[in-house]
Amino acid sequence: MRVLYFHQHFSTPKGAAGIRSYEMARRLVARGHQVTMVCGSYGLGETGLSAPFAKGVRRGNVDGIDIVEFDLAYSNADGFVKRAMTFVKFALRSVKLALTERYDVVFATTTPLTAGIPGIFARWLRGKPFVFEVRDLWPELPKAMGVIRNPLVLGAMSFLEWASYRSAHRLVGLSPGIVEGIARRGVPRERITLVPNGCDLEIFGGEVVPWRPEAVKPTDLLAAFTGTHGMANGLDAVLDAAAVLKRRGRDDIKILLIGQGKLKPALQARAEREGLWNVVFHDPVNKARLAGLMAGTDVGMQILANVPAFYYGTSPNKFFDYIAAGLPVLNNYPGWLAGMIEEHRCGFAVPPDNPNAFADALEKAADDRGALKEMGQRGKELAIREFDRQKLADRWVDWLEGARR
Repeated sequence: MRVLYFHQHFSTPKGAAGIRSYEMARRLVARGHQVTMVCGSYGLGETGLSAPFAKGVRRGNVDGIDIVEFDLAYSNADGFVKRAMTFVKFALRSVKLALTERYDVVFATTTPLTAGIPGIFARWLRGKPFVFEVRDLWPELPKAMGVIRNPLVLGAMSFLEWASYRSAHRLVGLSPGIVEGIARRGVPRERITLVPNGCDLEIFGGEVVPWRPEAVKPTDLLAAFTGTHGMANGLDAVLDAAAVLKRRGRDDIKILLIGQGKLKPALQARAEREGLWNVVFHDPVNKARLAGLMAGTDVGMQILANVPAFYYGTSPNKFFDYIAAGLPVLNNYPGWLAGMIEEHRCGFAVPPDNPNAFADALEKAADDRGALKEMGQRGKELAIREFDRQKLADRWVDWLEGARR
């Protein structure tokens, strides 16, 4: 079958963004299907296309995937209005493709929520099977964070969410809370499936060259966070713990924040102001380079702001990268991931907004490296047993094939 796949923030492993859509598309191709991936120009992403844009678009084949890239630059550091306009422009251009391309099934994945718009048009104007994948619950999350307060905007987003859910023949949720959120909008359970983010075992389990930033000694305990430095990530909690470690004189523990985002300059300024020499900042790296860093890291940090909507409503890429690399995970908020960490004893689940407990966990990790390695091994076993990307991708492809039938 021919699949028209919309993901505005698509990236191959050469970029520094998540590669779920790349791996899913590759699995479709391996199963004998044709895939046209429609995306924008994401700041952290790398589509693999290098030809110049012509009339705002370029097209080419990368690893068996037909890629259509719009010249719509996007960065997490952009302001709200600029990001919103980029989302709308992508949706409008995508609708044109949904109405003109040859395909059998249309698939769209968030974020943003506007990703569902071309699927709605494909369903109702062309009668095409539409599968919608939900990575975050909108507008629940931005409303809970206080990012969007305008009732008209929230109302419009709520209507778009409802329209996308009710137009889709089938839906995919990336976490238990997302599946529940979709069902609360009146979608029958038999039309929803759970396919969480997966572990790229080939990337993180292969032969890599371990490395660390120059500021980190080989004997230091290195705890790394790899991801966006934005409001949702709540990285001030990490700096709070770093301040506690500084007061305790634990100069053998280093914290690495690798990535970019709107709040990164403020975080760097705070670290400089407070003399937090135990915090190291680093630019984003691609997946191959990240695998080498994970091999040189002792603890992966899964950090989010203390917002209850996050507890069961997110499926962070970085958590699955950590366990794929055999790293124990330090998680600082309740929810399904914290429960998994505690059940499988593959890291530390500390309460939110508690820098002392956060620092205690890092000290415990530094003082018992043997127990730390055992935690990492249990996490790796969990990754292989339940979150192997290839197994999850096969389940996902089965779900799409069912939508066509």
